[in-house]
Amino acid sequence: MKAHIRFAKITDSASILMLIQELAEFEKEPESVKLTLSDIENFGFGTQPLFQCLVAEINNQVVGMALFYSRFSTWKGPTFHLEDLIVSEASKGQGIGTQLYSRFIQIAYEKGVERIEWNVLDWNTPAVKFYEKSGATVLHEWCTVQMHRPEMENYIKLHIK
Repeated sequence: MKAHIRFAKITDSASILMLIQELAEFEKEPESVKLTLSDIENFGFGTQPLFQCLVAEINNQVVGMALFYSRFSTWKGPTFHLEDLIVSEASKGQGIGTQLYSRFIQIAYEKGVERIEWNVLDWNTPAVKFYEKSGATVLHEWCTVQMHRPEMENYIKLHIK
């Protein structure tokens, strides 16, 4: 099915949050989403947006999204990080994810970025196979490292005076 792919608007914020919550449920972590509607509106559509988002629409209803942001590689230069590519459960299997993925790649190429990157859970075999089939390299030797706000606070208390 051909979806209408476009850049998100502030009025899409509730749909974006709904898709994020649906992904969290799929990943068996529904309680982990702390983001609010106001956060999406402010951080995505405020005076200094921290992310960009593509949405996929079918019959004027948002059924998927690709949320990404700019990064910089000391080896490659400008890059984009694809934070999440989400298609609602009800709309999976219709090629919508491929359409979002393709548009994201096209935008990155047109903007001149040297690399795009994202994370995929190792147990999400369909996603890993999809990315590998598209020509992407899944780097099994790299580990994702994260530090959340409480850990940052603790680090600052212990190491920065």
